[in-house]
Amino acid sequence: MMAGPKQGVVEPFRGDQPRGMVDDLVVPQVLDLENTDERLWVPQAEQVSFRPLLLSVTQGYFVNLLRVRRSGVLSRHRHAGPVHAFPLKGRWHYLEHDWVADTNGYAFEPPGETHTLVVPEDVDEMVTLFHVTGTYVYVDPEGNAVGYEDVFTKLEAARNHYAEVGLGVEYVDQFVR
Repeated sequence: MMAGPKQGVVEPFRGDQPRGMVDDLVVPQVLDLENTDERLWVPQAEQVSFRPLLLSVTQGYFVNLLRVRRSGVLSRHRHAGPVHAFPLKGRWHYLEHDWVADTNGYAFEPPGETHTLVVPEDVDEMVTLFHVTGTYVYVDPEGNAVGYEDVFTKLEAARNHYAEVGLGVEYVDQFVR
């Protein structure tokens, strides 16, 4: 059994942190979806944008908010790694499944799965926090690759966008680990 701190004693850890450990990252007010600077949202397609929260170039994953302001098919894709999804606003589903990812829910998507993301007609805006490991491979209905997305394409898109909107190309560096 591990011993906890002595009751009433409040003091910080005085030891060394592990060598090579990356810096902490805190993004204030990230879930305040109504009062956000529109420049922070990186366009991805018509009425589709993302807001990077963490771009782990050293471990090959990214965490971002995906915002969709249109209904219909968003994409058909295969995952190279696991995906964790937390719908924050609206809902979405995959044509290949009977479940719906709804506000305040959670969805796990296993590596290797291919599916078609759809935002229903009655949803004006969908926002989901995604933690994506590896690559999305965009595919046609037969599974032939037609494109891909990973932490490096997200990083490049964010750099270009932030330079274009006046935040500066280096603005995205705060999210890189």
